[in-house]
Amino acid sequence: MKKISFFVALWSCKFLRIAMRVFGRNATYLPGKVALKICPSFLSQVGKPARCIAVTGTNGKTTSANLLIVALKKHGLSVLDNSYGSNTPIGLTSALVKNASLFGKAKKDIAVLEIDERSSMYMFPHIDFELVVVTNLFRDSIMRNAHPEYIAKILSDTIPTGAKLLLNADDPIACRAAPDNPRTYFGIERMESDVVECINLINDFQVCPKCQSNITYEYRRYHHIGKAYCPNCDFKSPKYDYSGYVDMEHNTLTITDKSGVQDIKLPGDSVFNIYNALTAYATLREIGLDPEESAVALDEAAIPASRYNEIEVNGVRIIMQMSKERNALACSRVFDYIASRPEQKELLLMMNSSGDAKTWSENICWLYDSDFEFLNNERISRVVTTGTRGLDYNLRLRFAGVSSEKICFEEREIDAPKKLALEPGSSVYIMYGTDAIDLAYRVRDAVKERILAAGANNTQGE
Repeated sequence: MKKISFFVALWSCKFLRIAMRVFGRNATYLPGKVALKICPSFLSQVGKPARCIAVTGTNGKTTSANLLIVALKKHGLSVLDNSYGSNTPIGLTSALVKNASLFGKAKKDIAVLEIDERSSMYMFPHIDFELVVVTNLFRDSIMRNAHPEYIAKILSDTIPTGAKLLLNADDPIACRAAPDNPRTYFGIERMESDVVECINLINDFQVCPKCQSNITYEYRRYHHIGKAYCPNCDFKSPKYDYSGYVDMEHNTLTITDKSGVQDIKLPGDSVFNIYNALTAYATLREIGLDPEESAVALDEAAIPASRYNEIEVNGVRIIMQMSKERNALACSRVFDYIASRPEQKELLLMMNSSGDAKTWSENICWLYDSDFEFLNNERISRVVTTGTRGLDYNLRLRFAGVSSEKICFEEREIDAPKKLALEPGSSVYIMYGTDAIDLAYRVRDAVKERILAAGANNTQGE
């Protein structure tokens, strides 16, 4: 009976995918929903590639997974992935439907699957993962994820016992997940920008998990990321198996492991993306590529355009920078990065902009965990707040000490570019969440049109 329901689900969803594509619909969600409705055990029964890699964690899993997918394809492998769907059971099921034959067999060499850490309990039991990568664990949507230690326990309880782990040694919460599993660690050596005391509002690792003494840091990158140790017992951050040394001047990351030393090109200058690159390299090495093969495979990989992209129009740089909504850590890292840039800049904040946000309530304490204080910066000339939470951003900016003269509000996102000065030589950062990527592109186009119109008017005036 299970086999019958499985094939009914598979063939029905194959037909549904074709029908949806014919009518121009995105078939990354509904087929998975239908498959699980018809056959609840679909995830267990459908064929998977012989080699499966899971990428999970609070931040960086999408970018790290995409870097891996590009690198593996360049290496000549066919890759099953869920990069165009969701990282929950429904999205994963849709990806497996798409990549299965009519008899339910896998058609790809290897799978790179992004796994939502909160939903991992519904996916890990159904897939035999060779390697589970954990990027980091931070506070996320508080109504759903509570505290990173809670998420760490979920992972520890659900990661398959035979799976090898690749863990961020600089995250003292993530690196302790599933303690009985075999593991390998990656991390970044001390950087010039590192500190010792936490300068962020959130610091979720302050007490030794062994003896409950206050934790000390040899160096700290941000929040609880860094090299930690306890002065009163033997607890300390693990040694790196993949050690990264950052050279910003030459845009390289030098990685040392048991096989020697290898340089790779950095995909960006933010610390987040440096970690993403190191994560991808270490993963390639763990699944059998040699150092040179790993570096070459990553050479053309880039940060997904949906996360970060930049254009220049008549001397004004327009940067689209994803800042995961309801995620204080993601916002804080982006705020810090933008404030560190040397040019004069304007910001457009629209992190919560989906229609769904108007019909349900989210605890907005994440705004007060986010380091809006980084935006109290003399190189930031204007901040336009917009969308569902625009007035909340406005108030939070005032609490952060940003002058009211720099802040303005526009209810409709598409109208927000009218409030920007768009001075030549400056930059405009559009900060948006995962729920409004298409809208963010329309807002960027509106900014571009304003710049072009201003240039045309200046030409006519001459």
